[in-house]
Amino acid sequence: MASTTLTLTPALKINGVIPRFGSKFNFYGGIPSDYTNPILSCSSSIKHRTTRSKPVCSAGLNRSSGLNSHTFDVVIIGAGIIGLTIARQFLLGSNLSVGIIDAAAPCAGATGAGQGYIWKVHRDPGTEKWELVMRSHQLWEALAESIHNQGLDPLQTLGWKKTGSMLVGRTANECSALKSRVEQLLEAGLEASFLSCDDLQSEEPALMLGSEGGAAFVPDDYQIDARCTVAFIEKGNRYFAAEGRYAEFYYEPATSLLRSESSGDVVAVQTSKNTLYSKKAIIVAAGCWSGSVLHDLIKHSEIELDFPVKPRKGHLLVIENFKSLNLNHGLMELGYVNHKSATLSSTTTDSGSGYDANTSPVSMTATMDMSGRLVLGSSRQLVGFNTEIDESVITQIWERAGEFFPILKQVSLKELNKSREVRVGLRPYMPDGKPVIDHVPRISNMFLAAGHEGEGLTLALGTAEMIANIVLGNPQKVDPAPYSMNTVSGV
Repeated sequence: MASTTLTLTPALKINGVIPRFGSKFNFYGGIPSDYTNPILSCSSSIKHRTTRSKPVCSAGLNRSSGLNSHTFDVVIIGAGIIGLTIARQFLLGSNLSVGIIDAAAPCAGATGAGQGYIWKVHRDPGTEKWELVMRSHQLWEALAESIHNQGLDPLQTLGWKKTGSMLVGRTANECSALKSRVEQLLEAGLEASFLSCDDLQSEEPALMLGSEGGAAFVPDDYQIDARCTVAFIEKGNRYFAAEGRYAEFYYEPATSLLRSESSGDVVAVQTSKNTLYSKKAIIVAAGCWSGSVLHDLIKHSEIELDFPVKPRKGHLLVIENFKSLNLNHGLMELGYVNHKSATLSSTTTDSGSGYDANTSPVSMTATMDMSGRLVLGSSRQLVGFNTEIDESVITQIWERAGEFFPILKQVSLKELNKSREVRVGLRPYMPDGKPVIDHVPRISNMFLAAGHEGEGLTLALGTAEMIANIVLGNPQKVDPAPYSMNTVSGV
C-alpha cells in the first residue's frame, strides 16, 4: 500500500524544543512480582521507572526507514493523564492492543504540575460540561471504592482523600453569588451549603474573610495526587504487556506520520527510533502540543483545520513542613471562576476578584496534599511555551494567599526558599473552555482528545470512556456533541 511520510516538526516538545533523549521503549515481558490486580495495583513513586526490565520484543525491522516497526490496534500520542487513561480504557474494556508515545514521560507536563482537586463547588450545573464532569466524578469515586474493596488504601494508591471544597468570597456581593451557586448545586442533586463567616471559624480557623465573608461548601469533593495516580495507571496498563497488548515509548518524540495515498488514513506514527503501525485508531492526546501534531499531519493535504489549543502557563507554590497553617478543606476564591475563563485579550477586571487577567494573573487556591505539604496557587498566563519560573508570579501567589490567611504575612517568602517547590505547567487552553473529544475531520482513523486546560485530572476518566466509545462504536454515557470538532472555530 502506497504511503506518504509527513514530517512532524515539532510534534511533541518540552519547553518548546524536541528533547534529544535516547529512546526508552518499554515492552514489559512479564507480570511484576508484586502485582495483584490490573486495576488496583499501584507503585508508590514515579521513580520506579528507572528500574524497568529490559525490553522484550520480536518486532521486525523497517528496512526502508531503519526503524524498528511494531503494530498495535490503537496508537496514542501523549502520555499525560488523558493519554494514559485512554490506554487503560481500551485495555480493560476491549481486547485491543495499545502503544503509547511521549517525548518525555508522564507527569513531565501539565499533569504533574496540577493541584489534584476533583471538585464540583466551582462548577455550573446545566452547562455543556456538567454532564461530563459528573460522569468523571462518578468514575473516580467508583475507582477509589474498588481499591478500598480490595483491601488497599486509596490515599496511598491515588492520594485520594475526601476534603470537601469551599469557594470563598469576602464581600456582600460575592456572598450573594455564592448563595445562588449553592441553590443551583442543590437543585442539581448535590449536597451543598452556604457557610457564613461565623460558620467558617470552626471549619477553617486560619481563614479570615471579614464580617461580610462566606463560602459555598460541597462536603463530598476529593483530591488526588497526580504522581501516585499516574503510577497506579501505568502499572495497571503494564500488566497487559505480558499478553503483547501494551507498550510504552517514552522519551521518544513522534517525528512523522505515514498516511495512505489511496485512503487518506494515517497508517503509522514514526518516532525517532520506531514505527508504530495502527490497525484501528491513532489518538492525539498531546495536551497543548496537539495543535502542532494535527497541523503537521494535514499540511500537505487539502484539509483545512485550525485546532486553536494554546499553552496556558500556570505556577503552583508547594511548601514542605509548614506548621503555621493547617487546612481542613480545599479552598479557592470566587474570583478563580472568572479568572479561569479570562483571556489574554481581556481588558476588564474579573468580577469580584479585583484582579485583571493580564496584569495580575493570580487567584487564590489552597490545599494540603497527601504528605501534608501546603499547595498554593494559582496563576494563568498566555505566554507561549515558556516554562521558566517567574518569581514575580510566585510573590503574587504568596501575597494573595496572605489576604485570606493573615498568618502567612508573618513569614517572609525568602525564609521558605529551602523548603519550597515551584511547579510550572502548560495547560492546554481552548478559547471556548471545552476540550475536543472527536474524530479528526476527513481522516476516519484519527481522533483527538485534548484541550482540557486545568481539568485534565478531573475529566480524564470520562474523556477516556467517551473517546473509546467513539472508536469502538459503543453507546455513549455522555452526549459527545459539545466536544465535537465541528464546535471549534476554524474547523
